[in-house]
Amino acid sequence: MAEGATPDKIEQAIELFQDAHRHQMKGDLDRAIELYLRSIVIYPTAEGHTFLGWAYSFQGRLDEAIEECKRAIEIDPDFGNPYNDIGAYLIDLGCLREAIPWLERAMRASRYECHQFPHFNLGRVHEALGDVHRAKDCYRKALAIEPSYDLAAEALWDLIARLN
Repeated sequence: MAEGATPDKIEQAIELFQDAHRHQMKGDLDRAIELYLRSIVIYPTAEGHTFLGWAYSFQGRLDEAIEECKRAIEIDPDFGNPYNDIGAYLIDLGCLREAIPWLERAMRASRYECHQFPHFNLGRVHEALGDVHRAKDCYRKALAIEPSYDLAAEALWDLIARLN
């Protein structure tokens, strides 16, 4: 348990985080951000910083989103989400090569339930860089992990169609 953390504080921070997430899913980003920040002040977590970054990204505040993900990594370097998110934000910023090591770290993260995402995002990078064979491999790996991942399936079929 972190210094100064009590079970009551942790419970309060979790409730604020969950409320923030509900607001974010409804599209109320300003309220979500406010609640994520309150949660982090009470008990900073990798999830709190990552999801705060995600909310910032929906507002186009990608530099701030990246900084929040870096804070998340400082708290828990095994949590995969912030690595993938940084990679995705760098792709959005056009920094394709800079995204690669972040996505590769997400793939190796021990605490990550969505390993298909960094494979898909790395496929996007390779496709944008013109390496269609590596892109296909990445999309296929994403689908091997999660066969119902529609974005990866669409990207793979679009790529194959363009090659034929």
